[in-house]
Amino acid sequence: MSLPKMILLASLMMASHVQAQTAPTSTSMPSTSGTMVVVPATGEVRAANDQAIVSFIVEEHDKDKQAAAARVNRKMKEGTDIVRRADPKAELKTVGYFTYPVYPEPPVQPLPATRTPVQPVPIGWRVGQYLEVKTTNLTELQKTVASAQKVLSINNISFGLSPALEKRLDDQRIAETYRNLNERIVSIARAMGRQPGDATLDVVDFEGSGNYVQQEAAAPMMMSRAKRDVSSEMPEPSFEPGETTLQMRLVGKVKFK
Repeated sequence: MSLPKMILLASLMMASHVQAQTAPTSTSMPSTSGTMVVVPATGEVRAANDQAIVSFIVEEHDKDKQAAAARVNRKMKEGTDIVRRADPKAELKTVGYFTYPVYPEPPVQPLPATRTPVQPVPIGWRVGQYLEVKTTNLTELQKTVASAQKVLSINNISFGLSPALEKRLDDQRIAETYRNLNERIVSIARAMGRQPGDATLDVVDFEGSGNYVQQEAAAPMMMSRAKRDVSSEMPEPSFEPGETTLQMRLVGKVKFK
């Protein structure tokens, strides 16, 4: 081989060696040994509502405060007796009793500045009382409410899970959340090019994300002033209890070997 050819061949081999050293390897991945991975997980269970909370109200207006209070007391006792007969196992609780005056509308024309303001005199009184009924007898709920509505008015109604059912569902909720954590650990390990067996679960922090169970906001109390015809038969109302979804979140810390 001639000298020029030998020099050319040596130059090509040197350039190829330098290029191989400087070219980045697209398939290389950073080492994951000892890596700590934070994994959030969620779980939920659903169940049909088995408890109802009904808020009843009775309200009376009269020029005589004592007369209004007497009618409220009589109707509330009558309504309470109706509910107890219709649903003996229901939990009853008085949640409010109010008495306040009713004043006349202020005059359209303002009083002269030199005149001493006159203390308004009540033209009547408004008296009322609330009764809360908590029951798991949803089968007879519509009939019970219809019977009570002959004397009382519905102020609010809500459906939910009884404490006993919610406690039973808690085991399922924890199991679902932990299962989701394991599934996500397997997926993350594969994405990192590791085997799930290389991961060690270091910490499991339930509700560690800060998403703590929120207190349900109290439903606003709406006054009901519809006139009732006690003598007529009250048709049963229609209720749909629906269902409740219980959710849980946890955070797991996983370390790879």
